[in-house]
Amino acid sequence: MKKIDLNCDMGESFGTYELGMDGKVIQYITSANIACGWHAGDPLVMDTTVKMAVDHGVGVGAHPGYPDLLGFGRRNMDCTPDEIRKYLVYQIGALQAVCKVNGTVLRHVKPHGALYLTAVEDENVARAVAEAIVNVDSGLMFVALAGAKGKLMTRIGEEVGLRVVYEAFPDRAYTPEGNLVSRRLPGAVIKDPQEVSERALRMAQDGEVIAVDGTNISLDVQTLCVHGDTPTAVDLVKFIRETLEAEAVTLAPMAAS
Repeated sequence: MKKIDLNCDMGESFGTYELGMDGKVIQYITSANIACGWHAGDPLVMDTTVKMAVDHGVGVGAHPGYPDLLGFGRRNMDCTPDEIRKYLVYQIGALQAVCKVNGTVLRHVKPHGALYLTAVEDENVARAVAEAIVNVDSGLMFVALAGAKGKLMTRIGEEVGLRVVYEAFPDRAYTPEGNLVSRRLPGAVIKDPQEVSERALRMAQDGEVIAVDGTNISLDVQTLCVHGDTPTAVDLVKFIRETLEAEAVTLAPMAAS
């Protein structure tokens, strides 16, 4: 029986500003990537979100990003590898402590936004991210982009001794090269629950996604991501879960192959 994880980026509120529908989304997912206060989130939100994940039996992961609250971590920043390494140690360590006081463990790390996409292309950034993770806890799983475009992240993660989990995005459009279409372009974020659930099923069962030009891209997928700040996020995760379970795909917290 096919098994796959359904993850969502969460804990992205900050102070009095609320973002996402975490309380509803949490009912349908199996892993949560929790913001660590630099692109979104704060200590109170982190604690609340970890508690929510524990209550629902959802695996907890850190979602560290660039120090870019104004840009939500989606703008590239000219940071040295050493700066990136230290930024991530700080963020991962903070969420790991929140997990400890709430009686659970941190299971994985997934870079956020521009940091993630830069790590896909830039070996120095990818290595800084992987080294930060292994320096905090070598038992943490490293979430990397599925497919040929994720080979750099995968190789470096494995070189430093991390277990790598391959991730695909049913709510994002793909380029023919296997990367995510820039959010600056129309159609980059797919919001229709029916379309997203069909894409998720194809990724889970067939290991492929259709790019914007019709190209079939092969993906070895272990976890599917839905973005929590998408207006239709609740419907997306609900439809995905129902569609996968109807086709005998088991949902379970992420695990490396």
